[in-house]
Amino acid sequence: MSSDSESRPLARLRFPVESSRGRRYPELPHPYRNDFQRDRDRIVHSRAFRRLENKTQVFSAGNSDHFRNRLTHTIEVTQIARTTAAALGLNEDLTEALSLAHDVGHPPFAHAGEQELDRQMQRFGESFNHNKHALRVLDAFEQRYARFPGLNLTFEVREGIVKHSHNLMPGDDPELSEYLPGLMPPLEAQLIDLADEIAYNTADLDDGYSAHMFTVADVRCDVPGFAQAYEEIESHFPGAPERVLFQETVRSLIDVLVSGLIRGSVESADHAGVQDVEGVRRARTRVASFTADTLTLAGGLKRFLRDHVYYAPSLVAARAESAAMIAELFEYFLEDPSRLPENYSEEMRHQAAHRIVCDYIAGMTDGFFMRCYQQAFGDGLA
Repeated sequence: MSSDSESRPLARLRFPVESSRGRRYPELPHPYRNDFQRDRDRIVHSRAFRRLENKTQVFSAGNSDHFRNRLTHTIEVTQIARTTAAALGLNEDLTEALSLAHDVGHPPFAHAGEQELDRQMQRFGESFNHNKHALRVLDAFEQRYARFPGLNLTFEVREGIVKHSHNLMPGDDPELSEYLPGLMPPLEAQLIDLADEIAYNTADLDDGYSAHMFTVADVRCDVPGFAQAYEEIESHFPGAPERVLFQETVRSLIDVLVSGLIRGSVESADHAGVQDVEGVRRARTRVASFTADTLTLAGGLKRFLRDHVYYAPSLVAARAESAAMIAELFEYFLEDPSRLPENYSEEMRHQAAHRIVCDYIAGMTDGFFMRCYQQAFGDGLA
C-alpha cells in the first residue's frame, strides 16, 4: 500500500478552502457545498458559460459537427486539470472552478476575435484581454442575484482567472491591484494553463487530422514523440485501421503529457524547496511545470500545429474575414451608439462608448455576431 506522500505527493501545497479570503459580499456558508464548489456551480449556471457552446475553438461550426467548440474544449481542460490535481493531492474543487471559468471571456471567432478587439481598443489607448474580460463578466455582467452584482466568486477563483496564464507584477494594471501582484497564484491556478495546453495540443491534432489538413506520415516525420507512440500502438494492434491507430496515439499522448505535468510539478516543488501554500506564492517561478522530455513533446506538437493547422491558408483567410467583420461592426456601433440594445446604451452614462461597444461584441456568440452583422450590412463585408 502506497504512502500518502507517494499517492498525493504535493498535498502539502493544497489550497484549503477554509483559508479562502472570501467573497466581496459576505454570504452565509452552504450546508453541503464548500465555497469553491458553489463557485463551480455558479459558473456552470452562468449565461457566459452557456455561450461557449457557440464560440469557435479553431474550426468554425459550419465545417463539422464533430470539431471542438469553446465549451467542449473547456470540458476537456477541466477533466485534465482535475485529474492532475487529484494525482498531486491538490484542491480539486478550486481547480475545477478555475478550469470552467478560464475561457468565459473569449469573444466570438477565437483568437482572431480577441486580437481584433484589442486592435480596436488600442485606438483609444486601452486594450482587450480575454482573462481580464472574464473577470469583468463574472464580477459584474452576470446578473442573477438580488443581493449583489455578478457571481460574487471567492477571491482565489477571481485571482486565478487573472493569473492562471501569466504572472501579475506590481504596476502592471492598477485595476487588478487587489489580486496580490508580485505573488504567484496557488498551484491549482498554475495547473490550468498547462492543462489548457495539453487539451488544445491533442484536440487540435485530432480535429486537424479529421479535417484532412495533414497525414499521419506528416506527424510521424515532424514529431518524434508522436512517431514513437504511434509505432508502439501499431505493434499492439497491427491490423487496426489508420484512423483508429491515430486515435489511440492521441489518447496515449494525453496520458504522456498529463503524467509529465504531474512528475514535472513534483520535481519543481522539490527542487525549489516549496513546503506550503505560502511558499508557492513566494516562489520565484511557477511550480507547475512539465518534465524536460514532456516539454519537448509539447513544443513539437505546437510547432506542427502552427505549420499545418493554424497557418493553413483556409484558416488564415477565415480569421482575416472574421477580424474584418468585427472591425466593421465595432465601427457601426461606435458611429451611432443608439444602435446598441437599450441596457448597453444606458451604460454609456458611466463608461466610454468604445468600452461599451467592446463589451457588447465580446459577449456575442459566433452565431449572434453573424445575425447582428447581417442585420447591419447584409450578407457581405461592408
